[in-house]
Amino acid sequence: AEMIADHAGMEAGQVEDVFALEQGYATPKVDVRGAVFQDDRILLVRENLDGGRWTLPGGWADVTDSPSEAVTREILEEAGYETRAIKLAAVYDRSRHGHPRYYFSIYKLFFICEITGGAPAAETTETGGAAFFREDDLPELSLGRVTPEEIHTLFRHYRNPHLPTEFD
Repeated sequence: AEMIADHAGMEAGQVEDVFALEQGYATPKVDVRGAVFQDDRILLVRENLDGGRWTLPGGWADVTDSPSEAVTREILEEAGYETRAIKLAAVYDRSRHGHPRYYFSIYKLFFICEITGGAPAAETTETGGAAFFREDDLPELSLGRVTPEEIHTLFRHYRNPHLPTEFD
């Protein structure tokens, strides 16, 4: 299960324990998020681990998955929809985009995806349902996972698919 939270209040020993388990060269973790649109609305899932706040379906990329495989797997697991990634809209350094502090460096990959099958999941082990929202009527977001600015960026890419991928 994915858990991105504000760990700025951790004790020094706890942080040292986390990093002691890491081996090799320090590299960023990769978080993939899928933007699925229907009737000018974006698909969000309710996070069980963050007080029921909403986010784009997604999570950590597994080492055996390509980024597009990771995001389509996450969308299916969390929202119930089979999808196909059609565009990489943005690659961001999480620490530069208004998210709460986190002790690992994270790259966030945002994909525009289209539905190819499936149906909305009522509830999963990670999420409490899925729903589509208009850009001007977003619910309370899980800011550790997605910000309103990132959602607005994805709407721009959805409306203008020829925009170049954004980064940094």
